[in-house]
Amino acid sequence: MPDIAAKQRIVEDIKSKFENAKGVVLADYRGLTVAEVTQLRAKLRAEQVEYRVLKNTMVIRAIQELGYDELVPELKGPTAIAFCADPVAPAKLLVEFANKHKQLKIKAGVVEGSVIPMDRVTQLAQLPSREQLLGKIAGLLQAPLSRMANCLQGPLRNVSYALNDLHRMRSEGS
Repeated sequence: MPDIAAKQRIVEDIKSKFENAKGVVLADYRGLTVAEVTQLRAKLRAEQVEYRVLKNTMVIRAIQELGYDELVPELKGPTAIAFCADPVAPAKLLVEFANKHKQLKIKAGVVEGSVIPMDRVTQLAQLPSREQLLGKIAGLLQAPLSRMANCLQGPLRNVSYALNDLHRMRSEGS
């Protein structure tokens, strides 16, 4: 049995994980097979999401010190916690996996320091990824510039066509 100092180090480690993660999702994994959990862990690892099963008593101590008291009721029974620097990634991956494997139940989450209930985690998972949003923004910024470039090239193109026609008519006339 770990001594008090070891338990305090575990609590500090859990606090650190909550403080450093922008996205945290709590889930009940009961009913998943070992193969399914292994598959889930592989998917999460590929997206740099840390997935841990921690003792509820240690997690409760850590989150109470951080002021996440709303999460305490969710820490009943086996709970897996996904931590990530991306606020959307753990929600997106766990909700997608839960849709295919009904045994996985999303409990709650923390996004950039705010506790959110299960239904908000599901809504968060439906948001486009950061890369998709950046791509849309880049497209929106590029569209007016492309239109302006086309407008500016129009008169030059017309002059070029006129000069080509003039050159063709002179060469036909000689």
